[in-house]
Amino acid sequence: MAKEKYPHLDYQQRQMSRRDLIKKGVGIAAASAAASYLAFAPEHFPLSLKDDSGLRSLPTPDIFRLPDFRVAKEKSKFDLGLGRSGSVAVKLKKALDAVGGIEHYVKPGDIVLIKPNVAFDRSPNLGATSNPEIIKELIQLILVDCRAAEVRVADNPIESPADCFAKSGIRLAAEQAGGRVYLPDSNAFEILSTPGAVLIEQWPFFKRPFRDVNKVIGIAPVKDHNLCQASLGIKNWYGLLGGRRNQFHQDIHEIISDLSVMIQPTLTILDGTHILMENGPTGGDPSNVKNGDAVLVGVDPVAMDAWAFEHLLERTGELPEYLYKAEAKGSGKIDYRGRLKEVV
Repeated sequence: MAKEKYPHLDYQQRQMSRRDLIKKGVGIAAASAAASYLAFAPEHFPLSLKDDSGLRSLPTPDIFRLPDFRVAKEKSKFDLGLGRSGSVAVKLKKALDAVGGIEHYVKPGDIVLIKPNVAFDRSPNLGATSNPEIIKELIQLILVDCRAAEVRVADNPIESPADCFAKSGIRLAAEQAGGRVYLPDSNAFEILSTPGAVLIEQWPFFKRPFRDVNKVIGIAPVKDHNLCQASLGIKNWYGLLGGRRNQFHQDIHEIISDLSVMIQPTLTILDGTHILMENGPTGGDPSNVKNGDAVLVGVDPVAMDAWAFEHLLERTGELPEYLYKAEAKGSGKIDYRGRLKEVV
């Protein structure tokens, strides 16, 4: 007995019963079985610790969501403003004033991101990229008239980013106006969550230039597109995707409608100064370009694309399928009647 051998102890050793011995044995066996399962179960089994493929050891990507960048317009103003005649600066100012003026949408201290179309290594007169004059004028308005803290200009071109920004004239225009250009690299992308999207519910996105941004403006050229009939305001956001985005060409209308829910911009600007009427989206032949003498600004990208398709690209018949899909996803309304003000 423990008390006889160690008289200072105040307890007696209890003999383990058969039942206690069995319960202890079962517990040890269960723990051993669980450990064996965790260690040796196939990788795809629940709670398995195996990592034959190496996927479990990969870092978990950060997933984020974009905020809503929209600003409610004044009730007395129009959803779409069209500026015609005069210089590029005059047309832009006319269009902006029709929807309430740039000062209504951008406030002092804002950090603004401008997303032009810089997809190709083309000069601006070919209509495949955004007009650098519009970008320069817009940046000056935002920095001087609105007293914004910063203006960033970003895109993820299909061809060499540095060459595209240089040849299009957009880098020079942005920097001369006081903007900062962001070029993509492999570390600039993170996984974006887009609830309601079909193809890009979780997809790599050009996030770096969006940090701390609270206003976003898209500037897209009006041009033909060989797959979806037209490349306009909504299609312009395609340039923010990373990964193997060319796979979406097989379902082009779905991906464009997904883009309409991916981002809710503060404003969209359609550049109708050099309209690529055919052989889009790359262009290359000046004979395919028409002087449209128009700048369209608006808060409903769906209505803007519909109007530009019919009046700037001069297409008749059925509208592109992506517009109906975008409207069904709640991104805007196709019917622009009574919602546009033209300032000549």
